[in-house]
Amino acid sequence: MPLTGVTVLDLATFLAAPFCATLLGEFGAEVIKVEQPGVGDDLRRLGRPAGPDGGSSFWWLVEARNKKSITCNLRDPEGQALLRRLVAGAHIVTENFRPGTLERWNLGWDALSRVNPALVMVRVSAFGQTGPKRARPGFGRIAAAVGGLSYLSGYPDRPPVTPGTPTVPDYLAGVFGAVGALVALRHAERTGEGQVVDLGLYEPVLRILDDAIAVHGGTGQVRERIGSGTESAVPHDHYRTRDGRWIAIACTNDRMFARLLQALGRQDLEGDPRMATTRARLEHRALVDGLVAAWVAERDAREALEALDAAEVPVSLVASVRDLFEDPQVGARENILSLAVPLLGALAMPGVVPRLTRTPGRVAHAGPAIPGEHNVEIYGERLGLSTAELGRLRRTGVI
Repeated sequence: MPLTGVTVLDLATFLAAPFCATLLGEFGAEVIKVEQPGVGDDLRRLGRPAGPDGGSSFWWLVEARNKKSITCNLRDPEGQALLRRLVAGAHIVTENFRPGTLERWNLGWDALSRVNPALVMVRVSAFGQTGPKRARPGFGRIAAAVGGLSYLSGYPDRPPVTPGTPTVPDYLAGVFGAVGALVALRHAERTGEGQVVDLGLYEPVLRILDDAIAVHGGTGQVRERIGSGTESAVPHDHYRTRDGRWIAIACTNDRMFARLLQALGRQDLEGDPRMATTRARLEHRALVDGLVAAWVAERDAREALEALDAAEVPVSLVASVRDLFEDPQVGARENILSLAVPLLGALAMPGVVPRLTRTPGRVAHAGPAIPGEHNVEIYGERLGLSTAELGRLRRTGVI
């Protein structure tokens, strides 16, 4: 696989930095998840438990997939020494502690890079490693608020809402972190020099605001909430059907809109100056949206979708998770896979993204059932610790 031979030490918890490691593991990297002795990672207890005995959560089983679990008390000098020994043979470390925490434990960049000068360290924190807010805590909801996305989400006469789920910024940060890790790893392979990938949780959110920042910088305009539509095109919204479903329609240029008018049977409007161009339609948003909404409201979802599909208008059902399981496109692309999990049976989870034609990613197993499940393999076989030494470290709470 593309990343066979790459070792990742995942020191992080919850989602952003761990998801970065998960992505690398799906393409062949060996990911060693470091958990707290006794209690394990917090993600094991976040969300719905996967079994009746209150064991690991569904979330853990999905996002810790392909990882090996070891336990290590990073606050203990012996645990720190073990971690540094593992770093000597690793390529990437992912972490998401508050800035300064690992430094207090003698596990910061300066300490680890002395052990392994080619190390790549992905550091995800709420606000990054620098700046006046660097020490503040934060989660995905805070990142969406700080990064400007929450302000844009919702309707003008109502409070801002969380876009999608509060974890969208975490997943975004995981993706950006993986890109940074691969770029830095390529540099390390060429030069032997490692480096830090420094990522504030809010920064990927800020990066995906399309032209809002450029527009404000150039004109002073502050983009405001406009509901489920978009500022740059219309009709580009969600519309309710006669049978109570919602469909999404996205017309971003004049050709698409002309095809939409054909599907609506409103060829009489093709020469209407209020609808002739994108700019004109934006100036008459209520008129255009009202026309489309009225047509959709007179039809069941299936009928509306078939008519618009036939006209090659970009359209889709606004899918629930149930709809995803029934979608033939999702099935054909194997976007949802089923994995056998001991004691649970088949577990559904998202497939691997992106799709590589020659060296595709894979999911070998769900998240490890027990914290420290691979202690013997990693500490014993890799570091050469004896059974007696492992027993002592376990009794003293180091592992």
